[in-house]
Amino acid sequence: FTMGIRMRVELRALALVALVPSVTAAVAVHSLARGGARATLSRVSMSTLADVPSVIYGGGRIGQTLASMGCVGDVIVRRGEPFPTTPSSGPIYVCTRNDALAGIVASTPPERRKDLVFVQNGMLGGFLAKEGLAANTQVLLYLAVSKLGERPIDGITEFNPEGLTAATGKWAGAFAARLQKGGLTCRALDGDPYTAAMLEKHVWICAFMLVGALNGGVTVGDVELKHSAQLKELCEELCAAGEEALGVKLAPGVFARLAAYGRSVAHFPTAVKELEWRNGWFYELSKAAAAGGKPDRTPIHSAGLLTLGVVS
Repeated sequence: FTMGIRMRVELRALALVALVPSVTAAVAVHSLARGGARATLSRVSMSTLADVPSVIYGGGRIGQTLASMGCVGDVIVRRGEPFPTTPSSGPIYVCTRNDALAGIVASTPPERRKDLVFVQNGMLGGFLAKEGLAANTQVLLYLAVSKLGERPIDGITEFNPEGLTAATGKWAGAFAARLQKGGLTCRALDGDPYTAAMLEKHVWICAFMLVGALNGGVTVGDVELKHSAQLKELCEELCAAGEEALGVKLAPGVFARLAAYGRSVAHFPTAVKELEWRNGWFYELSKAAAAGGKPDRTPIHSAGLLTLGVVS
């Protein structure tokens, strides 16, 4: 299949994939990476560019969706089940909640942990760095599955007809190949382009969920349609703070892109959850600023979290 993948890998990409959930560490990692040498990988093992039998942690909506598009030899591992002996190689897709990640890593044989592929929402960098998995494959998943067994809604909008889902790392090509078999899209990104895409998705989920929760838990569609001004103001401050922390610049038209994706999943509910991995990342920036005697770069966001009582 044709993917148009550019496998241009810089040494700084290895650090940026491991973005940590504190402003001090995030800036330190990025600065160190920018000062390092540059390397280009011009040849990639063909095994990473085709779908292969895989282990799938989690039998929920996303896990079942990946399995339905997969290969003979795939194995789904559900809660409490041992890690399978076969397949003995290939990607290990982690399709669980964030709070299960530590247990997933612990239950995976050490020699296979480099094959773990993380598809969760939120900033995983601090966790992955702590586990020694900073270079593992990560996926920005723009797939909405309303119910178990239903066909997923791909992340395609009028501004992103190529699709929004993106992956980086060793198994990015294999993941994209699996999605393509199901008629879904995926981009392979590295370095700053991946970091920018990660920030943009993070802003989307943090902003839409917070504005929705502040307005009584309305749907994503209502947030975009009825609370657009509130949403835009929040998105702008989160983007600016994230760009500064991560040392990247988002392409013009961010809000239009975020709003368009909101319309594509308009029926989805809103709630602020998994705080440590999602809105908590921005709140850590605010706390770090306060500790350093600097103004809060995201005062609207901080006030919203306080209003909801999820921080104190």
